[in-house]
Formats: sequence, structure tokens, C-alpha cells
Amino acid sequence: MDLYDVIYNRRIVRDFKEKEVPEEVLERIINAGLQAPTHDHLRNWEFVILKEKEDKERVLQFVKQGIEPTLEILKKTLVDGTLQQKMYAVAMPRQYTMLFNAAYVILPFFKSNSGVMKPTSVSSLNPISSIWCVIENIFLAATAEGLACSMRIPVGAEGINAAKIAGAPDDYLLPCYIGLGYPADDKPEVEQIKYEAKQKIHFGKW
Repeated sequence: MDLYDVIYNRRIVRDFKEKEVPEEVLERIINAGLQAPTHDHLRNWEFVILKEKEDKERVLQFVKQGIEPTLEILKKTLVDGTLQQKMYAVAMPRQYTMLFNAAYVILPFFKSNSGVMKPTSVSSLNPISSIWCVIENIFLAATAEGLACSMRIPVGAEGINAAKIAGAPDDYLLPCYIGLGYPADDKPEVEQIKYEAKQKIHFGKW
């Protein structure tokens, strides 16, 4: 697939086919993630891969617990709203299933430092900036393979609890969960706000 085709076809998907993804494809995708730029050249990134239902249930239990109160609010508020509200109306009920039903759940971890959560300068955010480059590479590689990804960012203590269950060291943080699999044929299409470069470019001065 052409690079620009990959970029323009990369989408968050929340419904997957019941179809296995070969491990060699998973490894290619993770290898693409490892090509991301890193601030220290050490690539202090590790990946826990969940494939078996029992492993998914153990780690994702905190996702299930966290979304139930949110769903009650959604039922009352997200009716015929903005495009963002409509997106949430599709996304929030699937926060657990979009991970559990994926062929793999990827837990990307990065080694943190004292400044990540309480930054004193922009450079304090280098570790978290580089892991998000890794994550984008994973999304793009998945698209090139004919696959797709879902993503959830942990809320509150959810990520810390999931990291403990996954056996991660205390100095490694979980920025998100990634579901990886073949997108369902009948996945809902959510309308997006589209922008062109001409709307966002400022030559010389804003």
C-alpha cells in the first residue's frame, strides 16, 4: 500500500472479525513501532501482548468497571448531538468489547522519569512523546497489513492497576491499550470533521 494511502486509510476501529492474526504479522507491526524516534536512543519500550481470553479478562476488568457509570450518562446526553458527541455515542459502549474482541491487545509501556507526570519543561515529556510516535507507527503498520486498531487511554487508576496485573515494573507506564485485528465488514462509519492543509498553514506569522 502506498504511504499516503496508508495515512489516509488509518482509522480507529471498534468492531473486529473473529479471525486470527499470524504472530509474524504482529511482530512486523511491533518492529515498525520500534523504528519510531526516541529521545535517548535506548528505546525503553516494552510490549505485553494479550491473546487468550483469560489474560484479556484479567487486565481489562478495570476498563469494564470504569465505563459502566459513563454509559448511564451517555444514554441521557448524547442524542442527536455534535459530531464529537455522535462519535462518543458509538465509541463509549464499545470501550471493553473493542479490546476484548480484537485478535490481540497490545499494552505498550515506556520507562518514565520523575518529570513525566509533573513536567518542568517540554523536554520532561520526551519519554511520553516518543511512545506516542511508537503507537502511531503501530497504527500505520497495521493499516498497511490490512488490519486496524482500537485504542483506549486509561482513566484514573485504571492504567496503574492494569500495569500491575500485567506484571510491569513500577517505573514503566501504560499510555493506552491497543486492540489489533481485522476490521469487521459492518463496522459503523462515524462522520469526521475534515480539514485541508490550506486551513492550517501560516506562512511567516500566525
